Amino acid sequence: MYILLLAIIYLAFISLGLPDSLLGSAWPTIRMDFDVPLSYMGFVSMIIAGGTIISGLMSERLTKRFSAKVVTTVSVLITAVALYGFSTATEFYQLCLWGIPYGLGAGAIDSALNNYVALHYSSRHMSWLHCFWGVGTIISPYIMSYALTHTVWTDGYRMTSYIQFGIAVIVALALPLWKVNGAAEAAEKNAKVLGLRGALKIKGVPYLLTGFFAYCAAGSTTMLWASSYMEGTRGATKEEAAAFGALFFIGITVGRFLAGFISDKVGDNKMIYLGTGIALFGVLCIALPFEATALAGFVIIGLGCAPIYPCIIHSTPHNFGAENSQGIIGIQMASAYVGSTFMPPLFGLIANHISLTLMPMYLALFFVLMIVMIVKTAKVCKG
Repeated sequence: MYILLLAIIYLAFISLGLPDSLLGSAWPTIRMDFDVPLSYMGFVSMIIAGGTIISGLMSERLTKRFSAKVVTTVSVLITAVALYGFSTATEFYQLCLWGIPYGLGAGAIDSALNNYVALHYSSRHMSWLHCFWGVGTIISPYIMSYALTHTVWTDGYRMTSYIQFGIAVIVALALPLWKVNGAAEAAEKNAKVLGLRGALKIKGVPYLLTGFFAYCAAGSTTMLWASSYMEGTRGATKEEAAAFGALFFIGITVGRFLAGFISDKVGDNKMIYLGTGIALFGVLCIALPFEATALAGFVIIGLGCAPIYPCIIHSTPHNFGAENSQGIIGIQMASAYVGSTFMPPLFGLIANHISLTLMPMYLALFFVLMIVMIVKTAKVCKG
């Protein structure tokens, strides 16, 4: 039962990853169909991330009232409906409207499951949990590439939505399995509600939130703009660019699988430092004027990003107390999605008005900011 529940949680995280790489992979084609500027992808991603901010801030109260299992099940279903809605879009504004339920569903899954695993499972399981998010992000660009080659981009969204509906059914049927961790539900109901103001009063939390913001700014910009970068600066075709959008996700998925074997021994903070160094090397690779180094660079950035997110989350109960973790992790999700909301669109404006070639410099800025904030968090929590 214990292993089967863990498998269901992993499956739910595949559902979280499936939609995340679709927009970036399809955008070179979508923008031509809707006759909108390159930077408009930022508006869609901003709306999606805005929904996740709202649900992240609400997750503490939602989980306390309904439990992690109910929040997860309903949220997977909401994202499936939203993906199907994307496949029906015939105007740009419709993408924006369907981005609202998608963002709300994704943020609730993220917050509820991250806290559940951080409290009840080891660091390696947190790495592997996020590895399965990567599995989802790898699958969908190839679905989209197939759709662009053989039919149209809307079919890519429709096929992905069918997979998501299937996962929603499996997660719903598995609801009785959550009884294996009966103490977890009692802990969810007894957890105190911190709220944003209460969390910010805890020493180290503002540093942590800033670092998480910076990480997601860099990761989301890479995720959303890799395909456009390869098409605009390295001459890739639209079909090639859609497939190249999976390179970052391949790196992050493989990296998280490997990190699971060593994270318990190395420790969360050292894994974060190691990952940042690797990511910055990947940024250097995509800055070089060669297609081969750029392709390798996106994989390397993914490898570097791999341990950062799960290790930051997993260290939260240790740094700030298990009783505070749901509230802080929910706010972490919100701060992370603030980075996802505003920073990729900002780069879109920079790319439109200056050049796509500034992407490496943009990424390096946020990786450096992130590591400075994480180091400050560690010092405060040790003190």
